[in-house]
This record gives sequence, structure tokens and C-alpha cells, in this order.
Amino acid sequence: MTGSRLTLSRRSERIAKADIRTMTVECERVGGVNLAQGVCDMEVPIEVRRAAQEAIESGVKLLYEARRAGPPARGHRWEDAGFNGITADPETEVVVSGGATGGLYCACMAILDPGDEVVVFEPFYGYHVNTLLAVDAVPRYVRLRPPDWSFDPTDLEKVIGPRTKALLLCTPANPSGKVFSKEELASLAALAVRHDLFVLSDEIYEYFLYDGRKHVSPGALHAIADRTVTVSGYSKTFSITGWRVGYCVANRRWAAMIGYVSDLVYVCAPSPLQMGVAEGILRLDDSYYAGLQAAFTRKRDVISRALRQAGFTFADPAGAYYILADASHLPGSSGRDRAMRLLEATGVAAVPGGAFYADGGGDDLLRFCYAKEDEVLEEACSRLLRGA
Repeated sequence: MTGSRLTLSRRSERIAKADIRTMTVECERVGGVNLAQGVCDMEVPIEVRRAAQEAIESGVKLLYEARRAGPPARGHRWEDAGFNGITADPETEVVVSGGATGGLYCACMAILDPGDEVVVFEPFYGYHVNTLLAVDAVPRYVRLRPPDWSFDPTDLEKVIGPRTKALLLCTPANPSGKVFSKEELASLAALAVRHDLFVLSDEIYEYFLYDGRKHVSPGALHAIADRTVTVSGYSKTFSITGWRVGYCVANRRWAAMIGYVSDLVYVCAPSPLQMGVAEGILRLDDSYYAGLQAAFTRKRDVISRALRQAGFTFADPAGAYYILADASHLPGSSGRDRAMRLLEATGVAAVPGGAFYADGGGDDLLRFCYAKEDEVLEEACSRLLRGA
């Protein structure tokens, strides 16, 4: 069809099938254990399930304007500065979105113009970068250094230019497990004020913290509260990744337009599932979240021991539920080679580290997800040790 106007968009040329999906398909092909995809397969709390079921059975109609928050936001008691320390008006400063990824997309559509540059720390979560590319923004990368995934402030200053409009953070971070400290965030806050930047903060793993660490939300820092867009949800916390209920919290100047975009793109998150999440927030007390931390600390320690015995090296993650491990002892010239060799030898799927870097880097790394039921995790560990 030479000369035809029936072509894919230029934008679509930048979108490639994610290595995470590729490894999931390959894992299914060999009947392996999938530690590649970050789908939490834990049991959904009964309070959450029952509330969603009751909403469906009652035929409840949940209709609200795009500018207003749905039940999960109102139930969160933002006005009381809850877990993350953010004080917000749930009616004007919280937007319930189609998952946290949908919230980030709507925020980017609302505040970024084509050509705007956004600072991204790598290793990064692929959806973050793909979202920026989808709105024609330009990622600028600052590399975090293992084992503690620290950054050099000089590297950060070097990438900031006249087109820079935002910093994009993920804390706790996928894939590294890094938790930005209060000191690091204070430094980033000062930089954001100095260069007049937005701060986009993905905090979907805020309840997954280890070894006594505390979650610090950039949006709770007074210096940058009015310029921070906090993106999160309960997909991981309640093991409901497929429900697509997330939220954004921002100053009402930004939240109104984020809400308009969300209405345009998604209309709303599924109404009965919103009711389920709202009831979970209201009914589950601190013991639930303490139990979550204890359970995932145990899972982290189980997979860490097996990986180290199998020859991998890494620092234990401070948060989230991934281990980004040095796999240079495995044969192969790239992370994808090493991931495929591991899958063939053990039947355990991991994500090649290159999926989390822009231009080189990560070839010696593999990411393992341990948000799995105990028996699945134990089977993965047994396979890793047999193939070591």
C-alpha cells in the first residue's frame, strides 16, 4: 500500500512489547514459575471482597463528577493527614483514577506539554517512561548506584535544563526496592523549588517497607506540597491489581484538570470495586498493615537466601517486593540471554535488567518478584537451588 495514509502513528514506533510480558509468555510456554510479572497473587481481604459483592448485588449506582473523588478517597480521611502525612481535601484535591498507572497518565496529560523534559531515576519502571513518551514528553535519566541505589546530586544538576518541568520519583521503588530517605527527599525538594519543577511521586508500594523503615511522601513536605502530584492506589496493598482503582492527590489547581482528563479517558474506575476498596480502607486497622509487612519481610528473606545460594549478589530491598540481583555469573551477553538461560535451566522466570535502563546498563541484572503465595515461592526457591 505504497503512499497509503493507513499507517500507525509515529508515537507508536516508540512503544515496544515489554520484557516483563515477554518473559511471562515464555514462562507459560515451559510451565515455569513466574517471578517476572509484578502481579500480587495473595488473597484479597474478605472485607474488600464482600463490600464489592454487596455493591454489585444491591445494584448501587455510583455516579460522580470527574472533579470529585470517589468513595476510596473520601474514606481515606485525607483531611486527618493519614499514613503518608498528606493533608488534602478529598472533594477537590483527590482524583480516583483507573489504576495508579491511569492516574499518572492523566497527571502527565494535565501538566506536561510536548517537549517538556522530566527527570527519571534509573533503574526505572517501564510504564513511567512509556507514559512520558505517550504524551510526547522527554525523559532525562539519572542513574542510581548499587548497592544502596544512591544518586549523585551533580548528575542530577547536569540533566536539568530550560525545558525541564518535573521530577518523577518512585518510592518505594520498582525495580530496585529503594526507599528515598527524608534527607534525600529534602534535597530533591530544594532542587524542585530552585528550578521551579513539579514532583510526580508514585507511591503504590507505600505499605511495603522493611527493617523498621518509614514511608516519607514528598507531598507531605511543606516546601513542595503545592507542586507535588502523589500517585498511588490499593492494587498491591489489597492484592487487587486487576481492579484498576488508583488515585492522585494534588493541589486543587492541578487536581481539577487531572480529574477532567481522567473523565475524558477513563470516565471512572469501576464503581462497585471502588466501594470494595473504600470499605477495606475503613475497616482494616493497623494490624492488617503490620501483618502485610511481616508477611512480605518473610517472603523477602526466603527468596533472598535462595538467590544468594544460587550465586546471585544484591542488597536486600528496603521496600516494594522485588529483588534486582547481579546475575553476571550466568552465561550470556545480555540480560535477556541470562534470563532465558535461567528459565531454561530452572523454570524460573525473571525480568532482564535492561528493561529498566534507557541506553545500556542492566545487562548483568535480573529482577525477581516475590509477591507470591508461600508454596509458589518455595517451589521457585527449590528450582533455583536445583539449577545452581
